[in-house]
Parts: sequence; C-alpha cells; structure tokens
Amino acid sequence: MRYFLRRAGFFLATLWAAVTLNFLIPRLQPGDPAEAIVSRLSGQSQAIDPAQVEAIRRMLGTPDGNLLTQYGDYLAAVVRGDFGISYTYFPYSVTHMIAAGLPWTVVLVGVTQILSFVIGTLLGAWAAYRRNSRVDSVITLGSSFIGTLPFFWLALVLIYVFAITLNWFPSGGGYGGGSNPGWNWLFFSDAFQHSVLPALSLLIVGPIGWIIGMRNNMVQTLGEDYARLARAKGLSRRRIALTYGARIAVLPNVTGFAIALGGILGGTVLVEAIFNYPGLGRMMLEAVANRDYPLMQALFLFITVGVLIANLVADLLYGVLDPRVRREEAG
Repeated sequence: MRYFLRRAGFFLATLWAAVTLNFLIPRLQPGDPAEAIVSRLSGQSQAIDPAQVEAIRRMLGTPDGNLLTQYGDYLAAVVRGDFGISYTYFPYSVTHMIAAGLPWTVVLVGVTQILSFVIGTLLGAWAAYRRNSRVDSVITLGSSFIGTLPFFWLALVLIYVFAITLNWFPSGGGYGGGSNPGWNWLFFSDAFQHSVLPALSLLIVGPIGWIIGMRNNMVQTLGEDYARLARAKGLSRRRIALTYGARIAVLPNVTGFAIALGGILGGTVLVEAIFNYPGLGRMMLEAVANRDYPLMQALFLFITVGVLIANLVADLLYGVLDPRVRREEAG
C-alpha cells in the first residue's frame, strides 16, 4: 500500500508542476498573438494599426493583468474545462477544436502504437529465442538499418510510390471532398484510404524500439541464475523462454508502452504535417506558428496529463506484476 500511495503522491506533485509550467511557458515567449493576426490579415509590408490590435485583443479575450491574477484565472478555468477561444480557429472554442481533431489522432496513432508494440515485442522475443542464429541477425540488423533512415524521407518515398506513381492511395488529408464526415460507409472507407500511408509510415519505424528492447531484455533474463537452474532441472528451452524469459523481459516494454499510449494525445506532428492529416499534431504546429496560447496550453496540458496518467498506470501495473518492486519500496 505504501508503494501505491507514494506513486499517487508523485503523480499529484508532478501534475501541479506541469500545469504551472504549461501556464508560464507560452506567456514568457516574445510576441503578441493579436499583432500576429493583424499582421497576417493586413500583410507583412503594412504598418500595424494599434487600434486594430486592441480590437483583436478584446475580440479574442486575451488575458490581461499580472501573472498571479492570470494564474488564478487559469487554474479556475482548467477545473471548469474552459480553455477559451482559439486564436487560429476563431470563433471556435479550444474544446471544440480538440474534440474535432482527437478522434483522428487516437485512431491513427493508437492503432499504430498497439500494432507496433505487438509486432516489435513478438519479433524481439523470437530473435532472443533464436539468438546468434540467422533469424536473430536478420531481425536485429534489419531493424537497426531501418532505424537509421530519416523518418520524413520514408514518408516522402511512400507518397511518391503509392500516391503519385501507382495512385493507389491519396497523398494527404483525412478524407476526400466526395464524402461528408458521419456514421456512413462512404466516409469510413474514404478515411481509411487516407490513413493508410500515414499509418504505414509509422509502422515501418514504430516496432524497432520494441524489437531491440525486448531482445536485449530477454537475452539478459535468460542468462540469469534462475534460468540456468531451470535448465539444470530439465525444463525445455521453449518453456524457459516463455515462462522465465519473455514474462520478465516484457515488463520494461509494458512501462514504455503505457507511456507511449499516454503520448497519443500529442499526435505525431511530423506525420500529420507531411500528410496534411487533420489530427492534434498538425493542430499543435499551427497553434505554435500563430501564437495561439489557449490552444497551445490545452494541447500541452492534454499531452502532459495523458503521459502522467499512463506513467502512473504503468507504475501500478509494475507493482502488481512484479512483487519485488513493492518489497524494495517497503524496504
């Protein structure tokens, strides 16, 4: 019980620090979002009218007053779930825009993360089971080679081959102009076609970390004293690999997988930017470019809270799966 209470306390303290930093960082950055909007509307070569800037500030509800007052208002708004109006997507609220982009990111990144974890863990376990064999060499060297390739280069190659040359899939976007978002087969099939290339670009490099981590952990586990004792007792090699090797070696991967799932809310900025995918990653890029403080703060807060919750769940699961952790904490 002491282990779980300490983890919950660390979670609350880290959450408060993250919320505070999330409030301070955008406000300490140089620049004025109202001036950026006026400059974009009137053109870079035109002089900025102070009256227009003030009108934009009032229209957007830009926070004023000292930082302490803004901090108190911000905490109250976070508790209410009110993140204000987006400067970039005015007059839509931040909550509306996040709700619109969240399903796209969760489906794309969530599915690819789960598949990457399963594929990478299985391949890593197989490579460790067949270590020093041709299978081990192919899996290890192949994944290491793919990991050296630039991610954006792979995405551009996929677009060139499958979208431009073969014309099998669309080159970008979330859905075509011929379908309307809704619960209908035309939209789902169109959205699936648009998501194939972004998902494939994530799946090419996604399993690599899980492969290397699982193989190294399992090889180390199979070299422990209890694994040698099991071999001395006459247990089969397969049973030792599954019971002692894979079961224990997968624990660090479970922790990493939980944290990776928590990061789903942040999307993948590079993938969504290259494929013009309507998820939270592209939304974050636009918010940073336009100094959209309310949207930036909400997105960063969502990402931080998601990672913290996932980390807490991973710690709790680790304590359940491996009783040694609880005993060490108590000692």
